[in-house]
Amino acid sequence: MEKKNIDWSNLGFGYIPTEYRYVSNYKNGTWDEGALTTDSTVVINECAGVLQYAQTVFEGLKAYTTEDGRIVTFRPDLNAARLESSALRLEMPAFPQDRFVDAVTQLVKANAAYVPPYGSGATLYIRPYIFGTNPVIGVKPADEYQFRVFCTPVGPYFKGGVRPLTIRVCDFDRAAPHGTGHIKAGLNYAMSLHAIVTAHQEGYDENMYLDAATRTKVEETGGANFLFVTKDNKVVTPKSPTILPSITRRSLVHVAKEYLGLEVEEREIYVSELKDMAECGLCGTAAVISPVGKIVDHGTEICFPSGMSQMGPITKKLYDTLTGIQMGRLEAPEGWIHVIE
Repeated sequence: MEKKNIDWSNLGFGYIPTEYRYVSNYKNGTWDEGALTTDSTVVINECAGVLQYAQTVFEGLKAYTTEDGRIVTFRPDLNAARLESSALRLEMPAFPQDRFVDAVTQLVKANAAYVPPYGSGATLYIRPYIFGTNPVIGVKPADEYQFRVFCTPVGPYFKGGVRPLTIRVCDFDRAAPHGTGHIKAGLNYAMSLHAIVTAHQEGYDENMYLDAATRTKVEETGGANFLFVTKDNKVVTPKSPTILPSITRRSLVHVAKEYLGLEVEEREIYVSELKDMAECGLCGTAAVISPVGKIVDHGTEICFPSGMSQMGPITKKLYDTLTGIQMGRLEAPEGWIHVIE
């Protein structure tokens, strides 16, 4: 299979259309068989539920070329389960988990020429999503939905190497207690746009959101979970019912315990504790771990001893181990790697 003539090493993190995408429609209480299509256009009614009441949920995962030349995806079963949980929270029909994995497999196989070669630093980003399609003018769930998956080749999240981030403690709340912070709904990301734009205008890379109830505990950023390392090398992650359960964070916690032999703790983390942490990172699909050098809390700077100029030593070990598993350089736990071809 001949790869597309793309300058893989200079790809940015943006949308490049590929030849195929997968589409399945829900009507009269059931999903149709679904199929691949070359049509990238979505046509819906002007009064569609997604346009009126933001009834949409999505996922994000990647396909990789491993060292031995296989094309694989990483833990797609967890993305399938999370999409189902998100859909049910917004009164949307769940797309069957086995069909989700099959749809991703079909899509990546059909677009194999767009999967970047091993060692290029690029990957194939995959975006599954569901949205309400029929007219809805009263506030209620839609009756008809579409499940789609498209993919696009993307470059590394960091162009020119890892640069530790500077983050501000945000005055806006990301999620309310008993709200939708724990699901991957488009509405959660829409509300974060103003906060991230203003953060960038003020010279910050991201926002740290606190718990809405007390504003004393660390939650997450607009699109990633936090991971901290204490000065005695313990890995600590925030615990909260309003945090999105990151598949990358879950995988890094396993790597820390089982591969690196580190002590790991998931618990409430107070802002007052941050000054005592040695390392901080943001974890998610896009970059695996993004190092954080400094957090600014309304003028007070919290600098992490390991991470001001480069990725901290424990964070680096976590990054190297997980990417080694994804790329086939290290043996993966059972079920983590789904081979496409």
